[in-house]
Amino acid sequence: MAPTWEPRRTRRSGAALLPVLLPLAILIVVAVAVGSWLQFTERQTLDTVHTVGSQAADRVDVEATVQNVDAKTRELVLRVRVTPRGTLGEEDGTSPVADLSLQTSAQTLGDLEFKAHERLPIRDVQVAITDGSISDYPFDTYRTDIEFSARLDGKQVPVRMLFSNNDTLFSTSATPTPSEPEAAGAGLGLELARSGSLLVFAIFMMLVMWALAASVLIGAWYLITRREGLVWAALAWMAATLFALSAFRNNAPGTPPIGCVLDWFAFLWAETLIALCLIAVVVTGVRTALQHDDTHLT
Repeated sequence: MAPTWEPRRTRRSGAALLPVLLPLAILIVVAVAVGSWLQFTERQTLDTVHTVGSQAADRVDVEATVQNVDAKTRELVLRVRVTPRGTLGEEDGTSPVADLSLQTSAQTLGDLEFKAHERLPIRDVQVAITDGSISDYPFDTYRTDIEFSARLDGKQVPVRMLFSNNDTLFSTSATPTPSEPEAAGAGLGLELARSGSLLVFAIFMMLVMWALAASVLIGAWYLITRREGLVWAALAWMAATLFALSAFRNNAPGTPPIGCVLDWFAFLWAETLIALCLIAVVVTGVRTALQHDDTHLT
């Protein structure tokens, strides 16, 4: 009677996979939970509205919203919506009862003028930012002041400012600026820093750059010590990594300039290391190939 052969089991049992799948599942749940918490916190920060100024019934409300922060030109775009309240406005605050003039801080480029009985349009104004350098990306911070005071028909009227931020690449912290007791204006001191999501992504990019450089270094060490010669697949991978890293760096949010912290902490060193490894592998490979040719000839 011919012997019977039982097929080998090529699949691992569920009990053997459990020690691997369970920690992986826990890690995924923890990562999603942490990411959800960070996203919720950042969303709450963006939805925060800072209110400062007078609470009088007859006042001018100024809704100031940051639309974009340009660290290269050192200015931000502030969208301003003006609404006169009480006896100062007509048609539910869509137009002033007299000529309205809105004075701004020294950092704001230009005051705002509105005609009497005309619909109040939304205006975008530029505000200069100071005390920071984009070369510190992604750890750069900036400061500026935003102030508004209003005159209706030449007479000063109370102002209430409602400030918010719509730029997802920056987070803002606002502090009321000290003012004279008789002053009817409203002001905030702003501190701007890169948002949490941008900071996490930039740090992740730096870690990836070093990880790729370390991978190329290990591959080069193996090829050189084993005298593998010219391994074209390995050389193509190293060259592709060299150029891919440059494209990866250029995708950093906020378009940082060359020479920033991101470059000096990771990118420039990773590119240098990969280029040196590629050169070393080529030189060693050529020497090994020439030695093999001499051996065959003799």
